[in-house]
Amino acid sequence: MQINSSLLSAGLGAYQAGQQRVDQAGAAIVRGSAPVPENSQAVAETVGLTEELVQLKVGEHQAKAGARILQTADEVLGTLINTKA
Repeated sequence: MQINSSLLSAGLGAYQAGQQRVDQAGAAIVRGSAPVPENSQAVAETVGLTEELVQLKVGEHQAKAGARILQTADEVLGTLINTKA
């Protein structure tokens, strides 16, 4: 019996993409952490910070979903192995 690894690949890919998104958003937040002058640029920087915080949260959810896919794949493989044995 051959076990297809596409589920594991999908889970790992989703987790890595989420991790990369979190890393990029975190780096962008750090770059924008300088004191903000009070003018229209401050509003633009606040909007940018908000967008990066949203991306940070999206990346977190994406990584969690990938981890859940990996966990499910592991459970399925365990069930298949137990059934076969």
